[in-house]
Amino acid sequence: MTETMEKNLTLKLEVNSLAKYSKYAEIAVDTIKEKAGKQGQFLNWINFLPQNQINNIDNLYELAEKAKNNMYTDLAILGIGGSRHTTESLIRMTGKEANVHFYSSVDSESFRRFINSLDLSKTQFLVVSKSGGTIETTVAYENAKKVMQEFLEKDDVSDRFIAMTDVSAEKSNLRKLVNAGDIKLSGCVHDDVGGRFSIFDDATIFTLAYVGVPKEDVVNMLKASLKAQNEYLNPDITVNPALQQAAFNVNSKLNGKHKHFVEYFGDAFQGTTLWEKQLKNESLKAKISTDTNVGPGYLHYNAEADLDSENTDSFFTFVYVAPEDKVTKAVLTGVISAYSNMHPVSVIELKDLSLTTLAYFIEFKHFETLYTGNILRQISGNITFDETPLPEVLQPNVEIYKKEVRKAMAE
Repeated sequence: MTETMEKNLTLKLEVNSLAKYSKYAEIAVDTIKEKAGKQGQFLNWINFLPQNQINNIDNLYELAEKAKNNMYTDLAILGIGGSRHTTESLIRMTGKEANVHFYSSVDSESFRRFINSLDLSKTQFLVVSKSGGTIETTVAYENAKKVMQEFLEKDDVSDRFIAMTDVSAEKSNLRKLVNAGDIKLSGCVHDDVGGRFSIFDDATIFTLAYVGVPKEDVVNMLKASLKAQNEYLNPDITVNPALQQAAFNVNSKLNGKHKHFVEYFGDAFQGTTLWEKQLKNESLKAKISTDTNVGPGYLHYNAEADLDSENTDSFFTFVYVAPEDKVTKAVLTGVISAYSNMHPVSVIELKDLSLTTLAYFIEFKHFETLYTGNILRQISGNITFDETPLPEVLQPNVEIYKKEVRKAMAE
């Protein structure tokens, strides 16, 4: 395996020749650089968002303190897709999830179980939706509001809810509720970011502040994000690990491997698996099917199929924190060896789970995803023009099921 080391993560993989993808890599980087910062390209998570959050950090921390009001300890987050998985991923990786609860369902039984798990006397609800009209989030908010009104025996429960949504009431029904006083406090879901790329948006930074992560640590995370973005925009594939991982993905696909399994080791990654699955499958569509698991548990229900001689369409990426004990080292060494004997394998080893390291890892995943899709499209002759957003940041097919849901609701 070739090995590319950074201060925060190490990438190990085998690609017969990175050089054959070098030109594609340069074009992919140039394309993203050209589009970043332009309206309607959904790339404002590059440079703009982390820098904006550094500038706005005091306001977000003040918002969290104002919301808690020395009274509340728990935050129940109502959101779906990127409105949930981005925050959940980072909160769980940092080990701060004890007082943060996530809800995305619509059925009444799931809601009852969720509400019954909360101490309502200490809980506030964070409602996250860019449009403010997402059906799952809207229903969750309406139901939670009724519960709080009954629990507190009063109509005005605006201080128990915080909204993260578009700044414009013309674009967001949730913003209309804020302006009407139904929700007391609010933050912003920024334009041209895209849910699955919004991990450093207001909702996550607010949540980090709410659970007591020091402001300085968050600022350092955002600065690390900016630094990582700069490094992952280096067009030289011999030094850019995000390009190398993308080349590995593309090479595997071109060799008939279209199922990518990303195998995380450690319970800290329970939320990250959901985020990566959304990030990859919404961005790469059907080109590469991505699934994620948490080890070592998954080995006892997947390894039999993974290591079957008839499994010829899969490739694997293993993600873990550098192990310190003999047992963990042995499990990782043995598993990676067994899989490498049968499949294309790459390895991402994180230095630790500090916010600085996680910033590098998050940006690695962002750029790996864009580069994989871009290089595959270049090879197939499907290019994008300057004014056209990259297909990797759009999700038109999601609207197919939403349209049918709206139709059913209207009947």
